Amino acid sequence: MPEDVQMNDSEPQPAAPPPAAAPAAAAPAHSTLHHLKEIASVIEAGSLSKEVRRISRAVRLTVALRRRLAARDVSAFLAFALPASSEAYARLTALVPKEDDTEMDVDAAAPATQISIKHGLPEIEIYCYLLVLIFLIDQKKYDEAKACATASIARLKNLNRRTVDVLASRLYFYYSYVYELTNSLAEIRGNLLALHRMATLHHDELGQETLLNLLLRNYLHYNLYDQAEKLRSKAPRFEAHSNQQFCRYLFYLGKIRTIQLEYTDAKESLLQAARKAPTTARGFRIQCNKWAIIVRLLLGEIPERTVFMQKGMKKALTPYFELTNAVRVGDLELFRAVADKFASTFSADGTRNLIVRLRHNVIRTGLRNISISYSRISLADIAKKLRLDSENPVADAESIVAKAIRDGAIDATIDHVNGWMVSKETGDVYSTNEPQIAFNSRIAFCLNMHNEAVKAMRFPPNSHKEKESAEKRRERLQQEEELAKHMAEEDDDDF
Repeated sequence: MPEDVQMNDSEPQPAAPPPAAAPAAAAPAHSTLHHLKEIASVIEAGSLSKEVRRISRAVRLTVALRRRLAARDVSAFLAFALPASSEAYARLTALVPKEDDTEMDVDAAAPATQISIKHGLPEIEIYCYLLVLIFLIDQKKYDEAKACATASIARLKNLNRRTVDVLASRLYFYYSYVYELTNSLAEIRGNLLALHRMATLHHDELGQETLLNLLLRNYLHYNLYDQAEKLRSKAPRFEAHSNQQFCRYLFYLGKIRTIQLEYTDAKESLLQAARKAPTTARGFRIQCNKWAIIVRLLLGEIPERTVFMQKGMKKALTPYFELTNAVRVGDLELFRAVADKFASTFSADGTRNLIVRLRHNVIRTGLRNISISYSRISLADIAKKLRLDSENPVADAESIVAKAIRDGAIDATIDHVNGWMVSKETGDVYSTNEPQIAFNSRIAFCLNMHNEAVKAMRFPPNSHKEKESAEKRRERLQQEEELAKHMAEEDDDDF
């Protein structure tokens, strides 16, 4: 069996075939339909034992199979998993496209005991909706996918089972995704709010996480940042159940904080999202890094070169590398040239308005370089070096220098009589509190990472353990009492 669809020992799996005597006698691989039947048996076992982790594993196995799905496999699985007289079977088979080739895959390597499942389980029905929806999206049949998603959401509203929550969260995601592909996200905003309210009443925390992120994405898609922040601040928060959903939440939070000029919080959220995201989510990590680079530039920081040289990201981050170089040099002309050259890229990324804000940072960086290089320089020369193209560049240079001095960006004074900027001598940075602040931030970062790692640890459930009898409990308590008494006597001896 291929590696991506192997089952755990605790999950039902086919009997292992005897070892082949020769390569010619090797058993053929299982068909896609057989894998789907195995996934259905895993869902059935998770439903009957109320183990959510089995349902999660079934979803992961489905994602691994999605590229191999064909219409005949989906149709055959629907006939296997759903009763022919059910409403779900009639609706889903009508949505799946018919193929001219009626020849089906044969389970040549199927075990002697055929896989069978119990009909009527809501988890199996919801999984069939999810499977058909994924297949229709991959086939780019968006109208049929929207009909399937709408029907599945209507069915979910009548269910309140914890074993359905994992499947429901995936359905919510694809429900929003198919409407985003057809550029009609605004149509489902009311439904998403109603679903979020329902998930809150049902204590479906995974559904709340997913729907909150979908609503934030919906608002940010139409640049409704104020409404997104109002929803985020009032929505209930709890310990994250899904790392992927938590990463998305941090990314959306970072975008909201950036627009609200809260750059320090935005930087922390964006960097944390990029760090927590799986390495396979390259597109998501690229977006996080793009926004994090802009935020760091707005904070007056210069990102390290290694940020732009990450594997698989060098080409996508090239416009931001040139932009960072222009800000680092403090060259206003170079900054304008880069902004015009990659204007389409910045607009597509949604960072064009933020780059407009960087103009002041470019001027301030150039002024800081001038302050370090010259102990005294005229305001006219400052205007010339900064390439200010206003009507009265000297007056503009004077106001820029005054504001930089007030904000603490440079340590200098203005001689208004002679029209000079006089820089003060640079002191020893180690005589200030900056090293202490830097060490404190690093220590806090390490402690937070350690706490998050401890929280992310998974422990096996105790449901499989036998219940302790009254006699064993009495015996255990007696042993603990004797041990405590013995330790107390040893403490007395020490004194």
